[in-house]
Amino acid sequence: MISDSINKKAYTAVAIVSFFWGTTYLVSRVAVQHIPGLFLAGVRNLIAGSILVLFFFLRGEKFPDKKVLQQSALLGIVMIAISSGMSHWSVQYISGGLAAIIGATISLWMALFSFVAKRSGKFSLQTFLGLMLGFSGILVIFYDHLKELMNSNFRFGIILAVISCITWAAASVYTSGIKLNTKLLFGAGLQMLFAGIFLTIITFITGQTVNLNDLPGQTWIAMFYLVIIGSILTYSCYVYAVTNLPPTRVGAYAYVNPVVAIVLGWLLLDEKLNYMIAIGTIITIFGVHLVNSSFRKSQTIETDSRI
Repeated sequence: MISDSINKKAYTAVAIVSFFWGTTYLVSRVAVQHIPGLFLAGVRNLIAGSILVLFFFLRGEKFPDKKVLQQSALLGIVMIAISSGMSHWSVQYISGGLAAIIGATISLWMALFSFVAKRSGKFSLQTFLGLMLGFSGILVIFYDHLKELMNSNFRFGIILAVISCITWAAASVYTSGIKLNTKLLFGAGLQMLFAGIFLTIITFITGQTVNLNDLPGQTWIAMFYLVIIGSILTYSCYVYAVTNLPPTRVGAYAYVNPVVAIVLGWLLLDEKLNYMIAIGTIITIFGVHLVNSSFRKSQTIETDSRI
């Protein structure tokens, strides 16, 4: 009975992650109308990280040692600050739905980096087909944006979104062996806090800041949503899910996020949605599924062979 109860909660957590992380692309798109993307990412992580760290300190958590602080700073800056910063910045120039579709290719990049850098997993025919389908789906979507590619701002947004995916994937592979000697959510809070501090400093140096008193109400609502729902609630659910379910089932969120972002962007922000974008999205998601499935199978075989 206890196991069934945990499973139900874990699947509920996956559902929350699947839907609400998809909505963050839409909300970020709303927020960056009045606030630079890098500054938004900095403030979001700074506030969310501060809340989580303060929560654990109030519950009696000890101040982390030097090693934990150094590792948290590394993970926060490399994984969260750079990737999250580029992602938030990208939606100043492209739609949230398009950013979400590009975001779905993170799994493809991770498979490539894992194989090239760590020789982890077998590069099978299924992996190759999945990679080809995944990137082909993106090309199908871009076919519908050929005219927009002539716009330098649009191209810049695409580049930022791709950099966000590549840096997240590369950092995930590189730092996969780093384990913080602390509670998962407390460690996540530390990483967000360091990422927020880093990004905020960068935005002040580069002048990408705004007077918070001048922001309209909808921007404050969007920021509050990103902090509470997008960072604290959803990440907590993600951690709970990966702790109690196989990664293959938790990974389903990556297929749902783009669909949520595209549909909500079309309904609420009048973002483009037609059969070419729909077909391209389906192809991309199916390609990601093939790569993930192949990669998990090969890693399972490698593990069994070692035993």
